[in-house]
Amino acid sequence: MKFTGALLFFFLFYINPISAQKGWEIGGYLGGMQYFGDLNTGYGLKDIGLSGGIVYRKNFNERVCLQSMFNIGRVKASDADSHNSFEQQRNLSFQSWIMDIGVHLEFNFFPYFHGDKEFYYTPYAFLGVAGTRYNPKTELDGQNHTLRTIMTEGVKYGQFTAGLSFGVGFKWDINRKWSFNAFISPKLPWTDYLDDVSTVYPNMQSMDELSVALSDRSGIPGFAEEGGQRGNSNNNDKYTVFGISLMRYFSRLECPKVSRIRG
Repeated sequence: MKFTGALLFFFLFYINPISAQKGWEIGGYLGGMQYFGDLNTGYGLKDIGLSGGIVYRKNFNERVCLQSMFNIGRVKASDADSHNSFEQQRNLSFQSWIMDIGVHLEFNFFPYFHGDKEFYYTPYAFLGVAGTRYNPKTELDGQNHTLRTIMTEGVKYGQFTAGLSFGVGFKWDINRKWSFNAFISPKLPWTDYLDDVSTVYPNMQSMDELSVALSDRSGIPGFAEEGGQRGNSNNNDKYTVFGISLMRYFSRLECPKVSRIRG
């Protein structure tokens, strides 16, 4: 609560209603998306997927903006790439399209004026929330299967979650109307099922043949005992988006106020 109050005070303090740096921006970006979780416990960067999206920004002044970003990308991971012996034996894998939309408060570290010859670039940071859609799948015998509906851990979870979203970036003008932005944005969704792996192995006797085959991919007798570790539910899954965007700036010239002289 103290942090939220400080952020609100900071936001109100820096919104200067008489500042000339107003307007809005819209653009698109291309980049990458990387997953971190139960199938990538070493935080490796070996399965970076392509991502892209749309960025919208409302400028309140030269320091503070309200930013919204839509992302879509593909993530994947496999125990076959792990250096951990337990994970190699577990032998799970997944891939998923991820879509999210976030709303952020953005702060420029330097004064930033579009088209200015001196203040035409700045590093920036942003913080907010995002809603995420995910749908983990895996391949077995040449066919893709949606893991959420198979309930490989006996747990039912949805396709949507919310979470924290933040990041840092750098923006610089090409001219008054166009600018480049480069950014990196970690996402902290409130779920541990981006990869369909979180807790323990379920009771296999209550599951059909396909569910058993997808829950236990080890091929080792006795490996997937009921209640045995399958994932780590102490930490939620995460992913990071990064890219370069081209932004178009729109503004309206505000006429200065002229005092009326009464005769």
